[in-house]
Amino acid sequence: MQSALMNSLMLLSKTGNALERILPTRTQGNWSKVPEVTALFWVIKILSTGMGETGADYVDKKFNPIYPVTLAMIILALSLKWQFGKEKFVTATYWFAVVMVSVCGTMVADALHVALGVPYSISTPLFALALILIFAGWWISEHTLSIHSITSPRREMFYWLTVITTFALGTAAGDLTAVTLHMGYLSSGIMFAALFLIPGVLYKFRGLTEVTAFWTAYIITRPFGASFADWMGVTKVRGGLDWGTGPVTIVLALIICVLIWVSARKTPQ
Repeated sequence: MQSALMNSLMLLSKTGNALERILPTRTQGNWSKVPEVTALFWVIKILSTGMGETGADYVDKKFNPIYPVTLAMIILALSLKWQFGKEKFVTATYWFAVVMVSVCGTMVADALHVALGVPYSISTPLFALALILIFAGWWISEHTLSIHSITSPRREMFYWLTVITTFALGTAAGDLTAVTLHMGYLSSGIMFAALFLIPGVLYKFRGLTEVTAFWTAYIITRPFGASFADWMGVTKVRGGLDWGTGPVTIVLALIICVLIWVSARKTPQ
């Protein structure tokens, strides 16, 4: 087990080194590839998780899953290539990549459960372990997990690996509580909303580190937003409002586009 963990960490480090050589070199400290963490950041992030959840569910039910999954993966790869190719943070580029990560994260977690029969009680800890390994590899390689230090392609690679894994973990965790544990989508959403607030409170009043508070809250945003989106979209038989995953996706997408436009106007591009 220990040997497998070390091999995984070494693989992450080698991948980062290879990416550092492939991607364009940038001067340390003179560029930023991630947004400032503001209230607007959290709102867009939570809405994007919901949109990704209902959007993925909608297309998976309308089409043979292999086609939308393949297309989503291709678009995700292109969006990340676009993001990595920018010299600094660009609002639309960044959030488009996040939305695609949200969609693909849902599809990956659902594929494990539906196509391969892996229960959420198994996939949730597996994704949690993968996230721990990525954090460990990031720390060993860069000695920091701060999003304010994304100043090289390798750090950006670790950042996006983390983001992708948090989306898959959050999807599995949300379905674990709502479906496997029979809490329902609304109760799960309320629970995760409360959990989302805890890191901020501990950071402000109890000395929790900024990095720990950020990543804890970031992980929770996925099941938080996805649970409420599912609640709005699924049928009443499943405990939802039966608004339909398609309409919910469209409405959330429109709201996200408006908020991204607002954020872009506030952020020097």
